[in-house]
Amino acid sequence: MPEVVVASYNVHGGVDGWGRPFDVVGACRRVGADVLVLQESWTPDGGQSVGRRVADALGATVVELALARGRLFAPPPDAGGGWGPRLWERRANGLRLDARAAGRRGPRPAPARAGTRSPQRGTWGIAVLSRARVVRSETLDLGQLRNDPAHRGAIVLEVEVEGSGLRVVGTHLSHLSQGSPLHIRRLRRALRAMGGADERVDRRAVAPAITGTPAVTGTVLAGDMNLWGPPLSAMFPGWARAVRGRTWPTWFPRPIAQSDHILVSRSVRVQDAAVVRVGESDHFPVRARLVIP
Repeated sequence: MPEVVVASYNVHGGVDGWGRPFDVVGACRRVGADVLVLQESWTPDGGQSVGRRVADALGATVVELALARGRLFAPPPDAGGGWGPRLWERRANGLRLDARAAGRRGPRPAPARAGTRSPQRGTWGIAVLSRARVVRSETLDLGQLRNDPAHRGAIVLEVEVEGSGLRVVGTHLSHLSQGSPLHIRRLRRALRAMGGADERVDRRAVAPAITGTPAVTGTVLAGDMNLWGPPLSAMFPGWARAVRGRTWPTWFPRPIAQSDHILVSRSVRVQDAAVVRVGESDHFPVRARLVIP
């Protein structure tokens, strides 16, 4: 049966907490995925996105979705060691989202620190990269929650792997405290309409294969869910967690939680899976080798 490697990686805009860039292309190359879901892909106004830069380097097709406006501060002259400044000092460091981007009330953007350049403006979003042939793509609108600066969504890619069709859905969900169960219900309904966790192959599903497009026989949901494993499993009944391991925060000697997940439908078998300790984001990527029918 065909095998495919799917991974998810929150790249934090390709910078650390101080705003210092790291080799995000090298980190993604070491992950070694056929299909890679990226969160917090930064696109400077008038420039190239992190997702596009990685895709060009890896020879992959990329589909992107902007979720929020934001600012990227250059590292201050007095940037210290470690991943970034203390939590209460981060308003004018590194990557910051605009709370007022969608007309919401919220704190005004923090001024740049003395001695630093004005922040770079741009958009913050998700990307799905594929080295497998992309048959179809679409985006899902999940809406915006009151206390969330981002307008959330998901990217759906259908890819061909050795003659079989696989659907990969990439997303970056809001926090539980912001009301993420609402987005999860919307995403679950959309997945169910596509075939959901219970893939059933019937004549209508097989028919596209006659014209050269493989039937989709498995679905993968991947991304930074901002939710640990047990409640995520409860909210996605019928799906299996491919990776189990702590992914955040990377600046601790040992991460304390898993917010990055790969969920698979019943028809997909997990060959092996792991948390990959690469890069200088605040998240480690997750990676799974999957067997699809």
